[in-house]
Amino acid sequence: MNSSQIKHYDYIFTGTGLAALMTVYKMVQSGSFSHKSIALLDENLKETNDRTWCFWNENATVWNSIVLKNWDSALFANENFRSDLDLKPYQYNQIRGLDFYNFVFEALSKQENVVFLREKVTDINELENHVFVGTEENRYTCDYLFNSIYTKEFVANHTKYPVLQQHFVGWFVKSEKEIFDPEQATFMDFSVEQRGNTRFMYVLPASKTEALVEYTLFSENLLSKEEYENEIQIYLKNLGADHFEITEKEQGSIPMTCYPFWKKNTKRVLNIGTAGGWTKASTGYTFKNSEKKSSQLVAFLAPSASLLMPSGSLKMSDFHKKNKFWYYDLLLLDVLYRHNELGSLIFSSLFKKGNPSLIFKFLDEETSLWEDLKVILKCPKMPFIKALFRVLFK
Repeated sequence: MNSSQIKHYDYIFTGTGLAALMTVYKMVQSGSFSHKSIALLDENLKETNDRTWCFWNENATVWNSIVLKNWDSALFANENFRSDLDLKPYQYNQIRGLDFYNFVFEALSKQENVVFLREKVTDINELENHVFVGTEENRYTCDYLFNSIYTKEFVANHTKYPVLQQHFVGWFVKSEKEIFDPEQATFMDFSVEQRGNTRFMYVLPASKTEALVEYTLFSENLLSKEEYENEIQIYLKNLGADHFEITEKEQGSIPMTCYPFWKKNTKRVLNIGTAGGWTKASTGYTFKNSEKKSSQLVAFLAPSASLLMPSGSLKMSDFHKKNKFWYYDLLLLDVLYRHNELGSLIFSSLFKKGNPSLIFKFLDEETSLWEDLKVILKCPKMPFIKALFRVLFK
């Protein structure tokens, strides 16, 4: 294919995960990019329910119409206590991956300037005046590229920025007995055996007999699939589920790291989503962070989308801003990386003594310094003091 046949777009998104779809959806809704050509490249058609996203929110969002279930109350437990958390003014919301994909693609399908290309990206090469993108089938160029294809090798073997995984297996189950409380999600149940790790059960009940039950770890190494599923079976039995049907399964592994992904951003290429560090490092939560970051990105891009602004006037490397919460996350990950068995103690200290709404506000990175201290001082002191000195002297 010669250069005259190479299709050019104003913006190309490599990978169509949560961050990319949120960003393009908001670009369309803003009305500022109607004259810009946008291409999304991904070999995955996003036609299956491959994941579940959850987030807490005070006010209605654009995603309300696809929220499957929400809760005003949550359970936190360990081997010694159980606490019913009143989440108000927040609600905890659940969205199925397939519902999100269908919602966004239906909106994008009506836009003549947006195309989805089912192709596997094989090469990205930034040149002075454009970015070259190669796939197994074609070649493209663009003014700016947004990449959400995660490269594991970037963060491997970085002792300065250790990597934990939030890894899990979940079963959607239907029990013969009424064993679930549909009005209360189980946020973290550390009463399961810890075995030297941070391990908990996570339950999203749809009714008295139906729920998503996940066995989740924050740790460095993954388990065999049988280990996750054995723990789910034991947990369900302890709840009283003698007979149940598994209607669906899901599994995943989300990297938890403070690795400075923004250093990979350049003049014309911006990494987004997990590949750009958009996942909340200390919790693995992705939806709320992507919601915020995608809105910030659209606002950042909008002035350059003006017909009066020449191509190349924007520097993608200017987008990232590091804040105090990055340092808080770094300390927690340092503690859990070195002493993974402390997870239950740390989270239990927060939720046993703390205000759930203040903790959610803290995790949303919206607290003042005084509010930060009210949360942080609930945690065991010595592990974090040691972590602080390690970070300062690296």
